[in-house]
Amino acid sequence: MNYDDLADLYDHQYDVYRDDLHFYAGVAERTGGRILEVGAGTGRVTAFLARRGLNVTGLEPSARMIEKGRARAERDGLPLNFVQGDVRTFQSSESFDLVIAPFNALMHLYSLNDQLDAMQNLRAHLGAGAPFVFDLYVPRFGKMNTLRHEGETFHGPEGERTDVFVVQRHDKLKQVITTEYFVDTVSASGSLSRRHFTLTQRYFNRFEVEWLLRCAGFESPRVSGSFQGGPLDATSEVMVFQTRAK
Repeated sequence: MNYDDLADLYDHQYDVYRDDLHFYAGVAERTGGRILEVGAGTGRVTAFLARRGLNVTGLEPSARMIEKGRARAERDGLPLNFVQGDVRTFQSSESFDLVIAPFNALMHLYSLNDQLDAMQNLRAHLGAGAPFVFDLYVPRFGKMNTLRHEGETFHGPEGERTDVFVVQRHDKLKQVITTEYFVDTVSASGSLSRRHFTLTQRYFNRFEVEWLLRCAGFESPRVSGSFQGGPLDATSEVMVFQTRAK
């Protein structure tokens, strides 16, 4: 999945997302040392940790996302460290004391080989006992094959209005959800322009993640259904996994 084309929309949609920030900051502050964030995007979490004086490296495959992240760092006066690379194959000469993968970053691993390669590579960059913490959404979806407005409207500085519409398609056998975004912008003069983007995610259930972690050299994880530590149940929207390298 190449996020270069999606970078601007991504920033509009998620820059104000705060649900996970204090959770990951708490994990990072308790652990200390060198932190690797997988799928750093434009630096939403990376910047939050850096503001607390934490030593965090953001791993991100998209050059455009990193470009926007570095612009954020310059704007906010933060020493953000981004590395462009693939979680399955990147190499560092030093190990990390903590790896985090916030906000569904692992859902861009589409095959079993991709998933195992990524997990084993992360394990190779962690010392024994070092934590690996990540979250994934619980796979519940809205009405499929139907254009719908998700309540996302953005207003620009010159009077333009942008609305985001989505159509989702579900491949249950492959556990893949494809979201098509139709981004409609109406200028102050009334002219309409449309941009189209496609996002593909491979979702997980709890127990396949637990087996995957075991196969890759991690301990059985602690799983919760919220960033506040509540149990995973039928009402949970997120699965939070906390494990350690064996």
